[in-house]
Amino acid sequence: MSHIVTVQDAVTAFADWIEPTDAELDAIEQEMPVVQADIELLDAQIITLDRIPTEMDTRRLRRARRRALAARVSLANRTAGAALPGGAA
Repeated sequence: MSHIVTVQDAVTAFADWIEPTDAELDAIEQEMPVVQADIELLDAQIITLDRIPTEMDTRRLRRARRRALAARVSLANRTAGAALPGGAA
């Protein structure tokens, strides 16, 4: 018995248009500090899921929240400065 399957995915899986462009890779690179700060915050939150947070856990959460917020503010300032003509923010 011969199975009929489509080969569209196999043919187009390696097409040039599927790969991220240089601009997309640059955007991802700019956002990496925010992603890493969010991961640290999520890790701190996961630690406290199954127990009552200790003073150390509370500090860890507070620091992680501050880092995440600082990373987001930094990214917003960079993108706002890049969007304005002349680089003035």
